[in-house]
Amino acid sequence: MSNPAPAAPVRRLRRAERREQILDAATRAFARAGYTATGLDDVAAEAELTRAMLYRHFDSKSDLYRAVLDRACTRMAEATGGDDFDDEAIPALLRTAAADPDGFRLLFHHAAREPDFRDLIDSLTAASREVARRNLARVIPEGPWLDWAANLIPTLTLEAVIAWLDAGRPDPEQAADRISQAVHGVMAAAQSTAERDDQR
Repeated sequence: MSNPAPAAPVRRLRRAERREQILDAATRAFARAGYTATGLDDVAAEAELTRAMLYRHFDSKSDLYRAVLDRACTRMAEATGGDDFDDEAIPALLRTAAADPDGFRLLFHHAAREPDFRDLIDSLTAASREVARRNLARVIPEGPWLDWAANLIPTLTLEAVIAWLDAGRPDPEQAADRISQAVHGVMAAAQSTAERDDQR
């Protein structure tokens, strides 16, 4: 009679690894049902942990949701870089969205509808508009059409990326070019309108 093989030791995750595991699970759970409809039990089940384990890392559902959004913001900032809209900005945004589609959707669709987290989205929107305005001012004259383009282009770009995700990420090699064409269409419209206004 042979002795049974000893059970493999259960590997305990370090605190930082466990936190990332929880954030991954929470991102999936919140993206599936939204903040209000998702309870900590749903997140715990998604993470295959107990609710008590969640409380070792996060004080509340609100705290956990904020951490999910903050992580999505950090990842986007790291991927997209500085304050310039150069040729790499849209491809970087697409890569970020493709790497974490649930986090991207949470940040730019779900959180915008949550009053308790609106401050984060409002600050992102304001920063995006400021960067857009500064970059567009090089090619569009000062005035209402510059303001129009600076407000529209960040929204258009984000919605185009989300629509691309929702469509199943078609033609990833050409997606950035297609979104860039839409952005350049807005720029061209703002430039030609501003030029007509100047000629009056």
